[in-house]
Amino acid sequence: MCVAWVLTAHLLPPWQALGSLCSPWAAPRVGPLPLAPAMVRISKPKTFQAYLDDCHRRYSCAHCRAHLANHDDLISKSFQGSQGRAYLFNSVVNVGCGPAEERVLLTGLHAVADIHCENCKTTLGWKYEQAFESSQKYKEGKYIIELNHMIKDNGWD
Repeated sequence: MCVAWVLTAHLLPPWQALGSLCSPWAAPRVGPLPLAPAMVRISKPKTFQAYLDDCHRRYSCAHCRAHLANHDDLISKSFQGSQGRAYLFNSVVNVGCGPAEERVLLTGLHAVADIHCENCKTTLGWKYEQAFESSQKYKEGKYIIELNHMIKDNGWD
């Protein structure tokens, strides 16, 4: 099996650098392989976990462009975050959740957990874990993302 390597010290093509390893016509090699200086394995950098569908309008992290939510999951645009306007979403991707804590918000007491971008670790908003007033129960399990931390991506006019 041929393993792809990039030689940073010597700019040789892989078939020259690895010798008979990549050649299907060469005889099997006996003994240990010679070590080439400064060899680095080719790997694709991982930017974020979930990619949202390209055919839908979506929101992404303003700091690193990781996908956050589909426009179809938007519930309301009339929310207030800690640093300005915010949107309420049914579901989000590529976010991590901190521990839940009780906070008094504009609409009363809620148990919320801060959410952050899994890629760049920026705090984006929060997740409603529990609402203590019956009129606010619809928020439970929903997510607030502040406008200054997201951008519109793909398919917006």
